Amino acid sequence: MKILFATSEAYPFAMSGGLADVSGALPKALVKRLVGCRVVMPLYESVPDELRKEMKFLCSFTVPLSWRRQYCGVFEAKLGRVTYYLLDNQYYFKRAGLYGHYDDAERFAFFARAALELLRYIDYEPDVIHCNDWQTALLPVYKTLFYGNEEKFRRIKTLLTIHNIQYQGKYGEYILGDVFGIPESCKNIMNYDGAVNLLKGGIETADAVSTVSATYAKEILTPEYSHGLHSILKERSYKLSGIVNGIDTEVYDPETDPQIAAHFSAEDMSGKAVCKSALQEECSLPVREDVPVIAMVTRLVSHKGLDLVKYCIEKIVRDNDLQLVVLGSGDYEYESFFEELKNRFPEKVSFTCGFIPALAHKIYAGSDIFLMPSKSEPCGLAQMIALRYGTVPVVRETGGLKDTIHDVSGECGNGFTFADYNGDLLAETLSRALSAYSDREGFRKLSLDCIGCDSSWARSAGEYIKLYRSLTEG
Repeated sequence: MKILFATSEAYPFAMSGGLADVSGALPKALVKRLVGCRVVMPLYESVPDELRKEMKFLCSFTVPLSWRRQYCGVFEAKLGRVTYYLLDNQYYFKRAGLYGHYDDAERFAFFARAALELLRYIDYEPDVIHCNDWQTALLPVYKTLFYGNEEKFRRIKTLLTIHNIQYQGKYGEYILGDVFGIPESCKNIMNYDGAVNLLKGGIETADAVSTVSATYAKEILTPEYSHGLHSILKERSYKLSGIVNGIDTEVYDPETDPQIAAHFSAEDMSGKAVCKSALQEECSLPVREDVPVIAMVTRLVSHKGLDLVKYCIEKIVRDNDLQLVVLGSGDYEYESFFEELKNRFPEKVSFTCGFIPALAHKIYAGSDIFLMPSKSEPCGLAQMIALRYGTVPVVRETGGLKDTIHDVSGECGNGFTFADYNGDLLAETLSRALSAYSDREGFRKLSLDCIGCDSSWARSAGEYIKLYRSLTEG
């Protein structure tokens, strides 16, 4: 079986969020299972020079896009056993940042069409093209409209994975013909709720649709979570499934991680105490082994549950002997809140505005409790990374958080959870975690149980292989 993985970002070439982690790790896991998998993505300006030096120019061609024909250069890179095709067009991709440009619709329409045209020029015939999010949602649309009569493309199946349904690629109807080159007779594929909706078009035309956890697959069938697409998804529910993400256990490995102060494992946890002391020192907090360190590594936006944190965390910090370490950036409201909290409790609170990968690793390794009270969380990677480092998660039961973290009150507990989106419930759940920490031996056992959880891509890759086979053999 051969897969072409189409993505707008992939680690280590270009990253803005969790999609890059998935795009870097899942193909690697698939090839380990003897499934052919190659990745196609844009060649952005931000691709590091050390990676560019290893690329090989393969060919160039022109891409039809409405009334235009645009240049596309193809560069090949190999990381381990995975081959990457990076598509070059300097007008579209030689810019600062991956997204947020005035012509993103045209940029990713070009990429979707170019990814299909690429198959005419390389010696690789995929059984499935695995698309990801709205940036590649036009690919199954284009395949259906413009390539379905060609033998080379007819047998290829398409899978569209929704990583976060909030981002759909919505544009005015004027864009359909002039930019996308989609005829007026086919506008019903793309139009939804008075706009052209790229994700909707992908859902309509892909052979299968998946999302990144079983719970999120159910949630997006409801108005509360679907951001308006629940009716379309209900109509297409027969082709919807949920497969929880994994994490790259080579990148996040407490036994080998070069970015943490000491290595540790389930057999020898002594290094975690060293990591805790190093984290406290780096964050200018008193170096104390006896206090619990609660951590957050997050984007500071409302759907991450920050309003619940604002509601209760000051009282929790004031009334308990603990330390709070926060790393993140986002809305000014939350940045200023944590900055003020740090100024009011300098011996208890550390806040670093921004995202520093090396510090994130140190936080995962050195903290005791990891806080993730999200309002919505399609899958979430941070809670699984925390498990890997023996840091006990406190989460709200939504999306992938519900699928990966189970309350200690039941069997196979690996964290502390609450269901309703309520600040008092968050406070109660944090209090349970702090009480558990006071039983040092019991908490140590819980930390060991966390390390023992399998959050690797191996299991998830197996589920994707089953899905690919259902498409190609069905």
